[in-house]
Formats: sequence, C-alpha cells, structure tokens
Amino acid sequence: MSTGLPMTVPDPSLPARVRIHEVGPRDGLQNEKTVVPTEVKAEFVHRLAAAGLDTVEATSFVHPKWVPQLADAEQLMPMLGDVPARLPVLVPNQRGLDRALALGAREIAVFGSATEAFAKANLNRTVDESLAMFAPVVAAAREAGARVRGYLSMCFGDPWEGAVPIEQTVRVSRRLFDLGCDELSLGDTIGVATPGHVTALLTALNEAGVPTGRLAVHFHDTYGQALANTLAALRHGVTTVDASAGGLGGCPYAKSATGNLATEDLVWMLNGLGVSTGVDLGLLTATSVWMAGHLGRPSPSRTLRALSHQEP
Repeated sequence: MSTGLPMTVPDPSLPARVRIHEVGPRDGLQNEKTVVPTEVKAEFVHRLAAAGLDTVEATSFVHPKWVPQLADAEQLMPMLGDVPARLPVLVPNQRGLDRALALGAREIAVFGSATEAFAKANLNRTVDESLAMFAPVVAAAREAGARVRGYLSMCFGDPWEGAVPIEQTVRVSRRLFDLGCDELSLGDTIGVATPGHVTALLTALNEAGVPTGRLAVHFHDTYGQALANTLAALRHGVTTVDASAGGLGGCPYAKSATGNLATEDLVWMLNGLGVSTGVDLGLLTATSVWMAGHLGRPSPSRTLRALSHQEP
C-alpha cells in the first residue's frame, strides 16, 4: 500500500493490538460447493501464515459424510508441519479428537449451539446432550496438553427460533466455559446482530463471570453489520476476532447465513484505527484473489474488490 490509505486515525478506546483468528481454510471452505484439492488447501494455509496471520484454523475432523469438503484432514495436516502459525482444528467428538491428536494438533475446538433448534439440526442432539458429549472431549484435550476453544453458534438469532434471549446465550456460554474451554467464540451465525446487542451480551457475560479476555467474536455479514458489530466488541475490550480470507464461508445448516466477516475488510478498518494485527494487507489480498481463482468466483469482500479490481 503506497497511497497512504487508509489514513491512520487512532481511537484510544480500542485495544492496541487485535489477534485475528483466521477461519477461511476451515469455516470458509467447508461451505463451498467446490471441493478444493488438498495441495491447494495446504498452499492456502501457508500463504495466510506468510501474510502475517498467526492463527489459522486448518481443518475439521468431522465425519466426511457431514462435511465432505474437509474429508482430507489426515492428508492435509502432515503438509502443514512447517507453518509458522497456530493451527487449531475443529473436532466434533472423542473420535475426532483422537484423530487430531494423533496428527499432532495442539489446539482444538468444539462447536455448540445456544439454541435447541440449531443443536438438533447441526449435532442431532439437544443442547444438554451436546454439552454432555463435549465434556469428556474437552477434558481429554486438556489432559493431552491441547488448548481448547468453544464455539457457540446462534448467539444472537436463530432461523427457526428467532431472537435468542441474552440470558439464554449467557446460560449456555457459561456452561460451555465451565467445561474447561480456554476461549469462547460467540457466533452470529445468521448475521442478525447489531452493535447494541453485542455490547449487551458481552456485558451480561462479564456479569456471569466470563472475562472479556476469554471471549472472541465471530460475525457474519448477512445484513452488513459485521464490521459495526466488531467495532462494538473491540470497544468493550475484546481482542480476538474471527474472520475469513475473502469472506469465504457461511453455514451449511443455516441457509440464510452469508459469508463470514472478510479478513481484508477487518484489516482495512483496523489499519485505519491504528490497531496492530501483524497482517500484510497486500499479501492477504493476493492470497484471497488466488483462492477465488481456484473456486471460480469473485470474493464478496469489498476491500478485496477495491484493491484487486475484481468484478462483483
């Protein structure tokens, strides 16, 4: 970027540095119709790390029947041994954890729901049953020395249940946190959150004993609110934000969900605010353009389009 844009105007109310939890290779690619070759996935992870992303969610150890796009986890992981970044992976159960640990995974994530409807659709279990399933997985992962992240989906709204009461999300969040998760990622799976709702939920979680430093946010841009919601979370003190290179992904079990917050859009905003990320926007843009070519479609990221002159 040689134009001096965006101009940096620091906001003293924001954290000095934000860690971007890049989810493109996992949450992004799992919802693409195109099945990307393993070698291309490996190159994608390498390029993202080279662009300065220090946390890149690599894949998922879910049964291939449910997520065929990520059926090659066993083949992919050995190709990432030299990646200079944290490489968390999603595991749905004890079998998935065993597979991940056998391949050297040191960070794992479990994926729960704040609502009964989505728990049933995504996990074929009730919320209580899913938490009971996660408990031994989290315990075993911690016993093995692995770091554990807990994803909680439908924190703000659900396509079947509608608005999700804040106290409901807090209750399930607290239970997932109490299993032993090092970090909770709050998912706006269908992109219906607004900034006031974000602030209210974060405040309620703090009041329930979940510290801000253990929280991450994961926004979708269905209604164009992802950056506004992120800014609200940052002003509350959150310093970990999930994003997906090129805005890849959605949710295979929530048809109204559009792509994740694009990493390029997030980095552009944070650069303008003087918030450090360690990410080279030029290298990141080149990586997302490269991946869009493999997928055969342009990226939905506005920043990526502006910097690469992609047609919508």
